[in-house]
Amino acid sequence: MDWGRAVDLYCERTDASFWAEPFNAVTNAAFLIAALVAFVQWRRCGVGDWSVLALIGVTAAIGVGSFIFHTVATSGAAKFDTIPIALFIYGYLLLALRRYLGFSLLVSLGALVAFSELNYAEAAIVPRGALNGSHAYLPALTALVAVAWPVRREQAGRLLFAATFTLVVSLVFRSIDMAVCDALPLGTHFLWHSLNGLALYLLLRAAMVGRAGI
Repeated sequence: MDWGRAVDLYCERTDASFWAEPFNAVTNAAFLIAALVAFVQWRRCGVGDWSVLALIGVTAAIGVGSFIFHTVATSGAAKFDTIPIALFIYGYLLLALRRYLGFSLLVSLGALVAFSELNYAEAAIVPRGALNGSHAYLPALTALVAVAWPVRREQAGRLLFAATFTLVVSLVFRSIDMAVCDALPLGTHFLWHSLNGLALYLLLRAAMVGRAGI
């Protein structure tokens, strides 16, 4: 793999320079703000909840990694973007299965393996680039609904569904980015970042209020 190969996937980028995606780069601050606010709340009511603290750290890493990708914009830099996202998805799903559904560790790990297989199947079946690449997040969105539904009447469940709605809207903006270039040269990917920061905060908050269900 050519780690130095330039990547141009977004409407805002018009050349290979470092600062060719200013809005896409700067809006990664949404993840850092989400991590900071969640950390303050963790300090107040969640000290000792190390699973949530780890996810807060991963949320911050998503912001840093995505900033690197949207500035350096190479195949190698893309790993700084995709790896933290994958860590959050799998880490949060493991926490959700244990915390909200009360699954044992063994059953939860088995569910993670099944989820991984679903991701591979989706990647093999859906054409590459469908929905501007947003199709890759559909298994995670499905899993989020699956863990939110059983606790929908609890505060954590309401937060999970708020996060789900926010993610759906953000996926729409991610999907239409290249399609709206003529009408909106900035594209809409920066809105994906902004709304995703909110969604991840809601997920972290849900984990904190749902701690009693461990």
